[in-house]
Amino acid sequence: MSSSVPPTPTTATASSRPHFTPLICIVDFHHGRGPEVERWFGAQPEDFDPAVEYDWGLLPFMALSDGAHALTEDFSYFTLLKPGEEGETGTSLFGISCTRQMDASLLLNRPPEVTRSTVQKAVVVIADSPQYFGMLRERLSVVTKAWFAQRDFTDVEILKRFQESLADEKERGMMNEDEDRDQYLGLSLRELVREFKWQTLVLLKCCLLQPKMLFFGTKCERLCLTQFSLVSLIPGLLRNLQDSAGPELNNYEKNLQQPTSLRTSDRNSLLAYMGLPLQIFPEGSLFGPYTPLQQLDMLADFGTKSYVVGSTNSLLLQQKDRYSDILINLDEGTINITSTSLKAALQLSTPDRRWIDFITQNVNDTWDEANPGRPKTMGYVGSEEFIRVQFEEYLLSLISSVKYHNHLAKHANNPRMLLPYIEGDPSTDFGSDFVDAWSRTENYRIWNSHTDSHLFDIVEPKHPCAGGLTIEDVQRRITQQVQELHWDERFAQGKEALGRNLAAGKEKASTIFNKLYADMEALREAQRKKAEEARIEQEKAYAQQQPENRGGSPEATASKTTQQSQPVAQSVSSKAGAFVNSWATWAGEKRRKAWGGGSSTPPTPTTTSPPESSSSGGGWASGWVKSKNRQSQMSTMSATSVDGMLEKDAKSDARNSTYSRLPEEKQPLAAAGNRGSVAGSSISGESLLESPVATRNPRPLSQESTIPEGQEPGGIDDVVSSSTSGEIRQGAANGNGPLAIRVSKDDDSDDDGEEEKAQKTPLPARVAADEAAKAQSAWER
Repeated sequence: MSSSVPPTPTTATASSRPHFTPLICIVDFHHGRGPEVERWFGAQPEDFDPAVEYDWGLLPFMALSDGAHALTEDFSYFTLLKPGEEGETGTSLFGISCTRQMDASLLLNRPPEVTRSTVQKAVVVIADSPQYFGMLRERLSVVTKAWFAQRDFTDVEILKRFQESLADEKERGMMNEDEDRDQYLGLSLRELVREFKWQTLVLLKCCLLQPKMLFFGTKCERLCLTQFSLVSLIPGLLRNLQDSAGPELNNYEKNLQQPTSLRTSDRNSLLAYMGLPLQIFPEGSLFGPYTPLQQLDMLADFGTKSYVVGSTNSLLLQQKDRYSDILINLDEGTINITSTSLKAALQLSTPDRRWIDFITQNVNDTWDEANPGRPKTMGYVGSEEFIRVQFEEYLLSLISSVKYHNHLAKHANNPRMLLPYIEGDPSTDFGSDFVDAWSRTENYRIWNSHTDSHLFDIVEPKHPCAGGLTIEDVQRRITQQVQELHWDERFAQGKEALGRNLAAGKEKASTIFNKLYADMEALREAQRKKAEEARIEQEKAYAQQQPENRGGSPEATASKTTQQSQPVAQSVSSKAGAFVNSWATWAGEKRRKAWGGGSSTPPTPTTTSPPESSSSGGGWASGWVKSKNRQSQMSTMSATSVDGMLEKDAKSDARNSTYSRLPEEKQPLAAAGNRGSVAGSSISGESLLESPVATRNPRPLSQESTIPEGQEPGGIDDVVSSSTSGEIRQGAANGNGPLAIRVSKDDDSDDDGEEEKAQKTPLPARVAADEAAKAQSAWER
């Protein structure tokens, strides 16, 4: 059946490969000399050292990656250049190593060169193709773990048997019977799309442009498998990496033949006829999944035009502009394009973005955290095969559209050469800048020179998601951008940071307030002590000034204080009495003038005071007149006593009954007298001389009037002249003579006893009150 298969690039290169038996070696980390190859298995003859013969001096550094000592188990993937022998051309070999470490105290036979607490070793398998590394990794892990479990590294029987089994499988062709099938190696494509999303297509297009791509990550195995996953997106490329170990190799192009026939029912025949795989590692290119720092000289060599390499050493990040056009940081999940022209060429078009968003959405919808490599629906959509078919269709559409683009450029003036069902140039859907940049690469040159010019007759030259921007594209783009913002994570981080800041601020504020409170308490205590000391000093000084009072009793001290306060009270009382008497004299003169003359020597009435009212100090005098008609709303003024006690009496009805006995013409004078205060204040309102009542010639009032004790005299007409010592004082005199008022004691004065009080009042006084009431009524009219 193999004879019926048309000559394809895959079968041609496979048949031209030299035979190579898998090798196994042990790499030890010597504490004094560093990493070194300890022993080989499968080399012929037995004393043959491939590391020396093939100049693999960097093999120990590739097998023991940087940072492997921090992990219990780690894997490294790398490439080795095998030079040609006896007319054979050089080729690329691929290595996989499993690194483990254990406590040196657990060794049964501890060699003298083991001077540290741990022992670190790596078991390395070298083969001519990475096609079976996925299966080989599991077997290598089990063998290495079993070898370390023996706790005796001198017993290497298990490693010998492992190498013999690999050589036997190679000899019997078990590794060659399915070499036309793709054996995929690397991360699950679902994980790759899940991690990079739409940038997965950016990375694939970047590989086709052959720049200097640098991958960085602290975990070596994940770093290497990510690169293998990306390379596997190009159909058939994993089986054609024989030129990837060195820039000087060019076996693929030398052995490549252009297909002359096609079977559309055979996938390999179709891919070969379309020019796949696109060889992105031709002459001048390098592929190093793990590249140690010792290999940087090869990267900076003039003959190295492009490469895809990975490193776990952060020192390479400091020189990213020198060693990379694009840097993929797996730890941070970022892609940094340093080349301006490359950034413009890698801008995704609207159909590109629609296509990769469709794949990303299917992966996210079927994602299963328990098993990332398999959709949770167990269906085809979103599976590994689904993703590979989508990328294969994309590449076939790309190369077909580019072929038609070239056809349009060649027959631009001949419309009959154009396809009627294709509008315009379909290659623009893939990005004009990208197509122009790709047409200048080595892999494009090899593909274009070894393929038919009418490939667009086999595969339709059209983008899988051709078309303009639609509403669905905008909605999907917005949804994905919102998801990429990771609001939940950012809000959680912001909330945590805010909580920390609030806690720190609260602690600082509490510290400040506590310190302030402590300072205030200290100041308060100091002031208290100072005041206490001052008080003690004052008491001592007072005791020294009055030594005679130290033995005195409290009664004597209180008596002395009372004696000292009596002169002060007498002085105040005498001053108040003198002021009231002077005012009363002035008011009497005004009244005499208002009533019109009188005898020059008016009789002096006698006023007796009850014995209960006598006290030391000056007397008091007060007066007011309250009208019987309440609607006049005249204000009531209180009298002022000598000792400053003012009291207002509400018993006005009794006074009204007294005023009603005055003559009618005298009543306005009582109302006018209410405009001022006798005791201690000036008369308010118009002068008595200006009153219309003053123009009348009333009768002189010289009668005595008796006022119950406790009732305040009212008005100017009722000015009281009294003495606490019992002497008779003359009231204010007017033109008709002085008015004397006799104060009688009546503790039970109230409204019900009004008539009884009126009866106690002498007749002349009642007549005078009636006349005053009549005069008030006439004046109001």
